[in-house]
Amino acid sequence: MSKGLPSVPLHEIATPVQRAVAVVPGNAYRTLGVKWWGEGAYERDIIDGSQTAAITLNEVREGDLIINKIWVRHGSVAIVGPKVDGCVGSNEFPTFDLNRRRVLPRWLHWYTKTRNLWQKCAALSQGTSGKNRIRPERFLSIDIPLPPLDEQRRIVTTIEGLAARIEECRAVHTEVVEDCAVLCRSILSNDPASPAILTPMSEMVSPRAPDVSVAADGIYHFAGVYCFGKGVFAGQRKTGLDFAYKNLTQLRMGDFVYPKLMAWEGALGIVPSECDGLCVSPEYPVFSVNTERVLPEVLDVYFRSPPVWPQLAEISTGTNMRRRRLHPSSFLAFKMPLPPMETQRRLREVKTRLDSLADVQSQSAAELDALLPSILDKAFEGGL
Repeated sequence: MSKGLPSVPLHEIATPVQRAVAVVPGNAYRTLGVKWWGEGAYERDIIDGSQTAAITLNEVREGDLIINKIWVRHGSVAIVGPKVDGCVGSNEFPTFDLNRRRVLPRWLHWYTKTRNLWQKCAALSQGTSGKNRIRPERFLSIDIPLPPLDEQRRIVTTIEGLAARIEECRAVHTEVVEDCAVLCRSILSNDPASPAILTPMSEMVSPRAPDVSVAADGIYHFAGVYCFGKGVFAGQRKTGLDFAYKNLTQLRMGDFVYPKLMAWEGALGIVPSECDGLCVSPEYPVFSVNTERVLPEVLDVYFRSPPVWPQLAEISTGTNMRRRRLHPSSFLAFKMPLPPMETQRRLREVKTRLDSLADVQSQSAAELDALLPSILDKAFEGGL
């Protein structure tokens, strides 16, 4: 029960509703999903009626309350927004009509984003198996804070004002990061006094062979590479029984790495210090960098540049665009404009300073991530 606000069980303000839509082969249906952790409902796929065994699907409307029966314990609960209005879902997505004389949909929209609700849903989900589902009647037994409508409006207005300020701060952070990337790219490309020379990658990097033999009882910490120039990151830990590869490659700080499958979409980068010693599968070619020819920072900036990715797509092979691979031989033959070492050193100096700024930006972003949940906790305890 809320400390400072009255509460009611959901069944007092939400009623199960089914708007059955007959499934007809040849007709198109906009299907929906509900993201975890209060991230909302979304339009998933457009399917033909022949693609589902269901006889009917249920239509949702803006302002409905909807859950995923399996994943509601992970916060898969939402208020249907205008972009999802008219979508359809299976019986795995119970839908509820709200009594708007007692509750504002926006009030529940923000409450679906609280840990308090997720914990209540988890407590009522049966067992621990991923196949266990919450029954709608159990979901409707959950108590939620519910002040009068005028108080709901006041609190919602306050939350949304604060949320808007947080998003403004995020936008500024994003703009700063993007401006830093543009500045680094400009150093590589805008030096007419010292023009770059097209140079094959084989003169700048050397392939590294897998150097880790996998043991069944071993534990291996993997790295990954984000698409769209977002760099190398630390991934999951797995035992040798969790995958079929017999050999892995251990990364070293300053190596260059990419996944064959997604390199054409900007998944390339230099290994940062936090990924030193992590492993990648043979699907990730790894290269040591010849620092007498090129500094790692130059490769990192160049291959994170969006204009470069279509060039990599052209040399990637495969009949299906989404399955195209950049093989090491093609990458080594690829030519990039290599600036003089003097320009490279200037880039390194600027990038070092900008990376320090990025660290501060990252800390601020983490603080912003924690701010909204704190505001919501305070709001639904009657503290706003």
